[in-house]
Amino acid sequence: MALRRQKLIGLGLMLFLLWNVAAYLLFARQAEQGTKPLDESEGMNERLQRLQEQMQEQMQINEQLLHDIVQQKETIIKSRNQSPDQPNLLPAGLDMVAHQEPKPSKTNPFQLPLAKQVKYPYSSYAIPVLVIACNRPSAITRSLTNLLEIRPSSAQFPVIVSQDCGHQATAEAIQKFGDKVTHIKQPDLSSITLPAQQKKFEGYYKIARHYKWALNKVFHEFNHDAVIIVEDDLDVSVDFFEYFLATYPLLQEDPTLWCVSAWNDNGKEARISDDAELLYRSDFFPGLGWMMRKEVWLELEPKWPQGFWDDWMREPSQRKNRACIRPEISRTDTFGKVGVSRGQFFEQHLKYIKLNKKSVAFTNLDLSLLKKENFDPVFKKEVYGVPEVTMEQLKQNTLSQKTVRVTYTNKNSFKLLTKQLGIMQDLKSGVPRAGYMGVVSFMFNGHRVYLAPTKDWKGYDETWS
Repeated sequence: MALRRQKLIGLGLMLFLLWNVAAYLLFARQAEQGTKPLDESEGMNERLQRLQEQMQEQMQINEQLLHDIVQQKETIIKSRNQSPDQPNLLPAGLDMVAHQEPKPSKTNPFQLPLAKQVKYPYSSYAIPVLVIACNRPSAITRSLTNLLEIRPSSAQFPVIVSQDCGHQATAEAIQKFGDKVTHIKQPDLSSITLPAQQKKFEGYYKIARHYKWALNKVFHEFNHDAVIIVEDDLDVSVDFFEYFLATYPLLQEDPTLWCVSAWNDNGKEARISDDAELLYRSDFFPGLGWMMRKEVWLELEPKWPQGFWDDWMREPSQRKNRACIRPEISRTDTFGKVGVSRGQFFEQHLKYIKLNKKSVAFTNLDLSLLKKENFDPVFKKEVYGVPEVTMEQLKQNTLSQKTVRVTYTNKNSFKLLTKQLGIMQDLKSGVPRAGYMGVVSFMFNGHRVYLAPTKDWKGYDETWS
């Protein structure tokens, strides 16, 4: 940046000198040739006086040009040293300087440091993976193949496949994996009585019934302390197990957390950085590959809903101001275009979510930053310490800051901005997808953007939906 500014100033000074030389040669030639012969009516003194006046006029023009160049230089220097609360916008007309990559970012405040020592007995943890299946033999084959290929230990991560629907071809596909998995079958295959207008949603009610039965099996019959839940239409990343293993102690130690999710709702390639180590807290329950502890299930099981269990999980009475851990880059990816939802959002959104390809050794990192008492002060300082910009400035892509904030003031402005920014627009009881403390973090035109409420935010408005 500084080098280009110096070049710009040097170019201006060179043009100034060339302009003066050209003007001198032009007027010198006029002095020699003239437009009419020297005679008694126009003496040499009169012609020299006219030439002097023309040169003075040109010098005034050149002085103004030099003044403009000096002003541009001062504006650039001032913009470099201005308050960090204001966007560093270069003056209009300097397109050759403005259109460049953002400055290298400062140290990422959410960068997880290496652990000074191994604090947790990771090798002693046993966390089962519960795979929810129904009637898609090709899907369950793909899902289990993927899981078993990357699973580091069958003892540490037993795979339990719970099948609903009584579909024989799917059962046979599961049984081909032999003793690598435990195959359980939902015994209640009966229809669910619903009002006529709700009958089309029967599949969602059967899913909720299946989840309740399968989770009870995992926690009460198999007596596990935690579980990772996936459905049969998910691929998983190379560090899927490492991610959940490393975050498991957080669930044990931080009562303000109630799940760890592998999913980023805004995880399209254009909306994420390439930092595979970056993790956040989120007030929104993401699902799509998630972990919870037995204590949470004991709380939820008595009031488990008859249908639409995932939206029910997002209600304030279940969430109780607790958060989930979610990654910058998703550790799961859905290929389930065909299912109960009939591909809802798949073509428009889900199929574009990027699956992480880099293996991160999370168990070698210190994840204590993600505990509420550590994360919240850093998060607030970061979000409200970066420059606030308008949507127009962000779309012009002329900002020099790497990280900026865009402010919404009400539900309508939130909806409008999310549409312009290309992120998920829906809210559940006022909570935006991937949001924390009302803030949604994502990438846009190479900048880290915080879509945030005003600094005096008082909490979620449950009427926003």
